Amino acid sequence: MRKSSPLIFVAITTVLLLFLLTASVSAQESRPRNPTMASQTEDTLKDQLFAQFTEYKRSLNPEEHRLAYPAAKDYLRKFGGEDDSNAREVRKFVTEYERVVYSLDVFTAYNAKNYAKAFELGRPHLKTDPDDFFVLATLTEAGYENALAGNATFNEETIGYARRAIKLLAAGKLTKADPFKSMDIARGFLNSALGWFIKDQAPVEAAAAFSKALQSDVLYRNDPAIYHRMGVAIIKGEFAQLSAEYNEKYGAKQGSAEQRAMLDRVLKTAERAIDAYARAVALSSKPEQQEARTKILAQLTGLYKNFHNNSDAGLEELIATVLSKPLP
Repeated sequence: MRKSSPLIFVAITTVLLLFLLTASVSAQESRPRNPTMASQTEDTLKDQLFAQFTEYKRSLNPEEHRLAYPAAKDYLRKFGGEDDSNAREVRKFVTEYERVVYSLDVFTAYNAKNYAKAFELGRPHLKTDPDDFFVLATLTEAGYENALAGNATFNEETIGYARRAIKLLAAGKLTKADPFKSMDIARGFLNSALGWFIKDQAPVEAAAAFSKALQSDVLYRNDPAIYHRMGVAIIKGEFAQLSAEYNEKYGAKQGSAEQRAMLDRVLKTAERAIDAYARAVALSSKPEQQEARTKILAQLTGLYKNFHNNSDAGLEELIATVLSKPLP
């Protein structure tokens, strides 16, 4: 049922590449040493190191600009424990530089379909920079594609990365969606992938994730697979839980306001699942989708009849009109 991944990775921008090319330098390279520096006071040394870092960072000469990173690391080795504005600026520069380097390395491994290498590179980086959205998202896609190929090695790790990336999106603090084209595409893919991974072990959370994906990205709104997965997750999760609770609390007891209210919740949950199945059937219109459509229709028919006195009256009309209605 799955079509090709809707995730569209954004190419590293020209500015980013320029930054990398001009800022990268071997760990052994360092700025020229001032022979008189040893005799300077600590405050003077701090000022000189910061001034040198600033000069390199602002330089338009690539040979000088590329020395900004080792100059920043030199400053932090000596004064990184302080919390003045200069130290904060240098730490921010180092963090952003290292994010670019790791992001490019992880993306390159992902793009080459070397998923094990992508995780190997991304894992230590995320321990020191846990909120790197680019790396979290790239590893989520790498883990997803790896799982679709039949390898479950990174599944649990990928679930954690997807949840962390979604949390960053929900916080509203991201200024750019890279490696996605937009925030909506990011929400759509990450929630869809998360739902796919946890649909069996946590169906309630999976159904909510599928719903968020459908609300976020238009790419999913015409995909029958995600509606089918959501319908299955609703039945296995929320509906199963509510039904068990209802039977335990009320059993054969009828007539109370509380009983009627809970029964209404059970029935509305079933209606949401039926709606999702109906959308999956309605959207399965391509020739290559007919086998899957037949199977989903059989599941839908059985589910529908369970809640309509063992009759399928009205089912064809539901399938014909469901796409014109908002999701319940």
